[in-house]
Amino acid sequence: MLKLLKITIPFLLLCVVSYGQKLTLGKQTFELKNVTGSIISFQGQKVLKIERDLNALAFDVNRLESTVDEPTYAKLTDLEFENGTIEVKMYSQIQNPSPFQFAQGFIGVAFRINDNDKAFENIYLRPKVGRSDNQSYRNHTVQYYAYPNFKFETLRKLSPGMYETSAPVNINEWITLRIEVKGQRAELFVNDAKYSNFIVDKMKGSTTKGTIALWVDIATIGYFKDLKIIKR
Repeated sequence: MLKLLKITIPFLLLCVVSYGQKLTLGKQTFELKNVTGSIISFQGQKVLKIERDLNALAFDVNRLESTVDEPTYAKLTDLEFENGTIEVKMYSQIQNPSPFQFAQGFIGVAFRINDNDKAFENIYLRPKVGRSDNQSYRNHTVQYYAYPNFKFETLRKLSPGMYETSAPVNINEWITLRIEVKGQRAELFVNDAKYSNFIVDKMKGSTTKGTIALWVDIATIGYFKDLKIIKR
């Protein structure tokens, strides 16, 4: 019994550390939620690296609607954001081997996250299809969703094409993502575009303010740096 206790107690402590892990990059501290993460040197700079934790949150290819577009992110602590600008540089790779045949490097930003991670807004990219030879695939490069009731599959059924669009991006390259949030409206600018690449005229989430997080999904290795937030 004593040997069993010696094994069990460290295991429980490991679980606590895993779920409550916090990482600091510069002056910003992030709490990991359903992701594993670390601060590493990447291409000569310190960055935040995160990947979806399948031990914390399972993925089922036969139940996409219920097992993707979840709270899988590194979220800023001690921040309340309502309106303003969110800008970050991000770089996505696909895991090798990949647990999902159709992995596209899912990476983006969640915002207005409530205290218990039960509701938030999100805009993310599928960079692998950004320069596809197939226009239909390109049209799915940018995605908006509102957790928990308006994930990508639901939005495609309700309003085909309205919450997705194209953007000339790719995996294995740095992408600058800027989101301008005002009331129920959000505009996305990719790679310092002069005009917005994407507009959500009326967001569908239930929150009006909350924190911000750097988000990835299945089979993605995400790298983030230079996160800037301006409140208005």
